[in-house]
Amino acid sequence: MVLGTDKLLQLVREKKLVENLSERELKNPEGAGFDLRVGEIYEIKGKGFLGIEERKTPKVELVASFDPKKREIISLKPNKYYLIRTLEKVNLPSNLLALFTPRSTLFRSGVYIFGGQVPPGYRGQLTMGICNFRDKDFDLELGARVIHIMFFEISGKTNLYRGQWQGGRVVIPKKEKQV
Repeated sequence: MVLGTDKLLQLVREKKLVENLSERELKNPEGAGFDLRVGEIYEIKGKGFLGIEERKTPKVELVASFDPKKREIISLKPNKYYLIRTLEKVNLPSNLLALFTPRSTLFRSGVYIFGGQVPPGYRGQLTMGICNFRDKDFDLELGARVIHIMFFEISGKTNLYRGQWQGGRVVIPKKEKQV
């Protein structure tokens, strides 16, 4: 069952389900979830690896970080893949799973954020890929709402997230063994 905004806002107040929500989302969220904002943009550099037991992400370079005191717009280059990290932090209890999708203005503009899921027990900021599939730059303002996150109640037993991305890290600094 998808949780409605009344229940979500209650969980935000009582359990810090999502921290650092915008004023808009705290007062008048739309749909059945919250819009989350881009807080950081990273450019990927180099080679990555995913093996059976080990993995290594490419290095990244921070392109921009949100500063509430200034307005900053970044041009996403054509056919280039970036990582973005949300301003918000999620704290999922054992009975909730979250799914997120890009806001439609992005895919209507030829830009796509690769949606995903947030497992029960995950705590931290969210990192995801964004790619400008067009042949022209796309301007993205830091702090803009970029994804819509929805929360689903789980019926039955779950296992909490125990992965190494807990806390919201963006990349792996060196090759590591997977848990």
